[in-house]
Amino acid sequence: MDFRLTEQQRELQDAARTFARKELPDLAREMEEKDFSVPSEMMVRYGEMGFLGVNLPEEYGGLGLGHLEALLVLEQFAMISNAVAFPIFEALVGPVRTIERFGSDALKAKIIPRVVRGAATVAVSMSEPDAGTALTDLTTNAFLQNGHYILDGNKRWTSGAGHAYYYVVYTRLSDAPGAKGIGALLVEKEMEGVSFGKREQLMGFRGIETRDIIFDGVRVPEENLIVPAGGFGKLMSAFGLERCGNATQSLGLAAAALEQATEYVQERKAFGKPIVDFQAVQMRLAEMAMQVEAARLLIYRAAANAEHADDGLPSVYESSTAKCFANEIVRSVTANGMQVMGGYGYHKEYGMEQRVRDGFAWGIAGGTTDVQKTNIAAAIVGRRFDQRR
Repeated sequence: MDFRLTEQQRELQDAARTFARKELPDLAREMEEKDFSVPSEMMVRYGEMGFLGVNLPEEYGGLGLGHLEALLVLEQFAMISNAVAFPIFEALVGPVRTIERFGSDALKAKIIPRVVRGAATVAVSMSEPDAGTALTDLTTNAFLQNGHYILDGNKRWTSGAGHAYYYVVYTRLSDAPGAKGIGALLVEKEMEGVSFGKREQLMGFRGIETRDIIFDGVRVPEENLIVPAGGFGKLMSAFGLERCGNATQSLGLAAAALEQATEYVQERKAFGKPIVDFQAVQMRLAEMAMQVEAARLLIYRAAANAEHADDGLPSVYESSTAKCFANEIVRSVTANGMQVMGGYGYHKEYGMEQRVRDGFAWGIAGGTTDVQKTNIAAAIVGRRFDQRR
């Protein structure tokens, strides 16, 4: 078992690190201050550098590499901020992967090259006012009529809503109860009947646009069907990779907090010496490092083992373990980073308090930490738990 990165992986990681640290810090600060999404010209830069197609097929303009390589890139962007990393997340581990895995050849040929070039983004629209964790309670519905699906419903908590051009929409496509009636359609922002609610004001996630989406009699071409009714299990299978991406966004925040804290405690002096010379600071720094390294290893294991899986995706057990652990430690690591930096950690100019705020989001988004723990327990005992009884 070799834990070292290959030369190709190191080169890709270095390229992502160099680009992110040279090009993105000023943009990240401005996005945090003014709350806007990654500009289109920077999206094109992402595309030109190949960062939006790391693990997407070469036939659609991607690099055709593995999931681990994708996560190595995502981690470097997330160390700058989750907002500048979000397009990478969406392209490499998010809804684009659903299209790549389950969409028709025509749909893939239409969407993926645009994403890889940075010409379009894709968001996933799942949750509803009364269907979040209990996703099979969703009521958004569509029926086929003269070559079009007629789509009606309201969606909540769609990250990228209003900014993304394409949406993978989870909807009922038949009258079958529960998961059996659910599938997914690709909806375009400019289709008649698509509208958006106000931009949500969240604790963190500034620069990641979040809105409600309203579908009012939207006519979606039949060829935009991604997964038919009864394919809910397929949609959920792709979430193993999304969990790893979610975990990597957490890891990026934690790794950046550790890096900044390490630099600070060697520069900051108290009682005539650097504060790193105090044992209490050393203990806190060591705890942060252990948590970051453990999270990284769990994520890398899930991604590396996926390469040997029949479906090429991370297992529920390994991806849920990685996500849950990373979601929990990012809160601890960033809080410890803020503590060792004292007033500077609490000051908006230095970025640590932003990491604390952003870090809490990932344990809610994409399935809460408690949901991940039920996934882990189910994998351990070998059966799912019916939460409705």
